[in-house]
Amino acid sequence: MNKKLTKSRSNVVLTGTLAGIAEYFNVDPTIVRIIYVFITLVGIGSPVFLYIVMALIIPTDHSKRANGYYRKSNSKQQRKEAEKVDEDDWSDF
Repeated sequence: MNKKLTKSRSNVVLTGTLAGIAEYFNVDPTIVRIIYVFITLVGIGSPVFLYIVMALIIPTDHSKRANGYYRKSNSKQQRKEAEKVDEDDWSDF
């Protein structure tokens, strides 16, 4: 299997860059984010510039999968209609 470094589509906080790096190395994205914050505090802001560069350089994942599962692309699928709610009912409060 050919792995590519791409931004994550399923675990996005700002741009999905750090989550994409975590998915590439099979690590929990929270650990990568904590390491990044630590490096930012120690590096006095220089990793912020690196993050911006990575966000611009690393491509977005354009595959049809989200959350690790392939979605069926059925364009004929109808959307569900929302149920009408009585706005004057304040019995919950």
